[in-house]
Amino acid sequence: METFTDVLLVTANVGSLFDNVGEIQNDWLQELYKTIHSYNPQFIALHFQEVGGKDYMANMGYAENFFWSIESSEEMKDYDRVCIYVDNHFQAEESFTALGSMYFIHKTLENIHQYDFKAQDFKAVSGQNKHVGSLDGVTTVEKEKFPKNFWPDFKWSRKGFMRTRWIIHNQALDLVNVHLFHDASNLIACNSSPSIYSANRKNALTYVINRISDSRFTPQPFFLFGDFNFRLDALSLVQHLSTSAEIQTVKKDSSNEVERIICEEKDNDHQVLLHIEDKLFAYMHQAVFREDNGRALLKYDKEVAAFHDVVGEEEIKFPPSYPYSEENTKPTQYMNTRCPAWCDRILMSHAAQPFIHRRDDDDEKTVNYNTVGPNICMGDHKPVFLFFSLKTNEH
Repeated sequence: METFTDVLLVTANVGSLFDNVGEIQNDWLQELYKTIHSYNPQFIALHFQEVGGKDYMANMGYAENFFWSIESSEEMKDYDRVCIYVDNHFQAEESFTALGSMYFIHKTLENIHQYDFKAQDFKAVSGQNKHVGSLDGVTTVEKEKFPKNFWPDFKWSRKGFMRTRWIIHNQALDLVNVHLFHDASNLIACNSSPSIYSANRKNALTYVINRISDSRFTPQPFFLFGDFNFRLDALSLVQHLSTSAEIQTVKKDSSNEVERIICEEKDNDHQVLLHIEDKLFAYMHQAVFREDNGRALLKYDKEVAAFHDVVGEEEIKFPPSYPYSEENTKPTQYMNTRCPAWCDRILMSHAAQPFIHRRDDDDEKTVNYNTVGPNICMGDHKPVFLFFSLKTNEH
């Protein structure tokens, strides 16, 4: 007999919630609850990155309140089992990832078990299981920071992944929270196609997929969701955006290093169409990233293609998830710091796809891949969610 469990997966880079404590958080939570209420899922997985924000030493206290406010909220009262894993142990530089994962199980969902990686066995989930701090020795989660020797020229970072494994009605699944490397400089990103940063992310994601598929544990279908930091291919995008412009490269006096790239329109009083510096990406016609959900630019979103033999993704029908303005009055505008991109994603292994129940193409309720709070300020990243019915067989 087939059973169907409504599942909601959400990924959110919440760094800016902590860097602007209190200003955005309430609206952010209300939008999350609105999404939960409209789908009424039986199983919720929330994957957070950059818990504590950039100034995590000062902000980590707020992080515990943030997780507590979700867990104890009136909106979540029908979820009688909760599992929380928050790596906020920043004193341990070698292993700190700033990742947080929360899992909520609705009172109507009976047949659910979680894997203990040490005992190599599944155990029924009951009550509230909270692990905040160092996750060393917590046997129901596997957490890893990317090895330092990957990129010797990289300064210390918090990037890594965290995995939990579940059985929902006899179907085992891995849920993996991931945070990959960002673009440090817009100018370097424009240097080559693919960029050096894109290569770093490819190495990191290959590492994650190899780790969750290796022979230590029986490989299972998986969902991989987090801040992949995937960017548009900058070199070809800039060429596309400036076809009718003259491109000037300004170099520093002291060295041959590029300081900025300026694209001026050939006519129209030589208006500056595009201005790029290390941390500036100012494009005059920003609406192109929002019109038709930025669909015309999806062809420059190439990074996931390298993994098409392993993972798939629902069709993207939402605008780039980053970098949104952090001003309350500009919830749909992008900041001029980075080229807008679909950084926040939910990918699934090919083995997981048959378990996604599709009634027909017109049925919106079946599968929905979208952003949370499209018209509300949610910080620099809009959370991304995937709602679907998990199709399983009862024995």
